[in-house]
Amino acid sequence: MLEQLKETVCKDNKALPKNGLVLWTSGNVSAKDSETEYVVIKPSGIHFDDLTPESMIVVDLKGNVIEGDLTPSVDTESHLYVYNHCPEVLGITHTHSPYATAFSIAGESLPIYTTTSAAVFGKEIPLSEIAAVGEKAIGAEIVRCYQETNCPAILLKNHGVFTVGKSATNSLKNAVILEETAQSVYYARTLNTSLKPLEDSYTAEVYDFYQNNYGQK
Repeated sequence: MLEQLKETVCKDNKALPKNGLVLWTSGNVSAKDSETEYVVIKPSGIHFDDLTPESMIVVDLKGNVIEGDLTPSVDTESHLYVYNHCPEVLGITHTHSPYATAFSIAGESLPIYTTTSAAVFGKEIPLSEIAAVGEKAIGAEIVRCYQETNCPAILLKNHGVFTVGKSATNSLKNAVILEETAQSVYYARTLNTSLKPLEDSYTAEVYDFYQNNYGQK
């Protein structure tokens, strides 16, 4: 069942440590199949090196395991909350990547300082409120922040990063670009404490150009 999607989700999860976004077994990538509305997510507590397409877990939008012998990720409920309330989202990545998480701990949103972040996000990366304990509460705060800002990347205060996308791989890309941006801004601030973000009009122009011209059509 959903063999191709399981291969993609497995590959994207393995890309998390390769891109410096996670340590040990934390973090995850999931995807929703648009036809069945089943969700593929990694199993809980399994090292990324040991993940295989066959070990991916398939659940329905209520959290019932449809296929898989292992326990799904502890973050499954938060992913499902997003999928249930944002039907356009088909991929989610959750990490505790160090530089982006540092901004969430500091209580700072991440303005657009680079053309790369302008091209991918088109707006300031928002900082959420602290979510109440529990995966459903985390999911609800992600949805609230996403629907208010329409930004595909969210800094969850004192927790980490959630990115969404039109596929698992798209959400992963957003997480990679977010961490790269956070690291660049962190270092830039050591050189100049009076950084100014890009003008909104310039950011919008870059975003429009990138969205309409980048990649194969």
